[in-house]
Amino acid sequence: MYELTVRSAFEAAHFIRGYEGKCSRLHGHNWNIEALIRGEELDSLGMLVDFKILKAELNKVLEELDHRFLNELEIFVEENPTAENLARKIFRRLAASEIFNGATKLYAIKVFETPNSCVTYYE
Repeated sequence: MYELTVRSAFEAAHFIRGYEGKCSRLHGHNWNIEALIRGEELDSLGMLVDFKILKAELNKVLEELDHRFLNELEIFVEENPTAENLARKIFRRLAASEIFNGATKLYAIKVFETPNSCVTYYE
């Protein structure tokens, strides 16, 4: 089994509705994202997935979030834009990419809200 990871980042603002504390106020983060891929079969070049292609696919998903007010996005109309919900939404959008097949799958998404605070989402 092979596992590879790519990292990317975006900047966005949010607030947490119903939260008692500072996070109830509008604030921003430099969100850092890691995508973890797992698989057993390598291609003819000896790669699970080309890092360049995987990072490009991740960046397509993150472009929709970059420099946005997350609370205003349709995907967060009914739930808070927490790191947990963000990780799940990024996972599902990226997992739908054509680069994944039966042998190679998206394993997890890690969302770092700060350098010391991270959530990991698996399916």
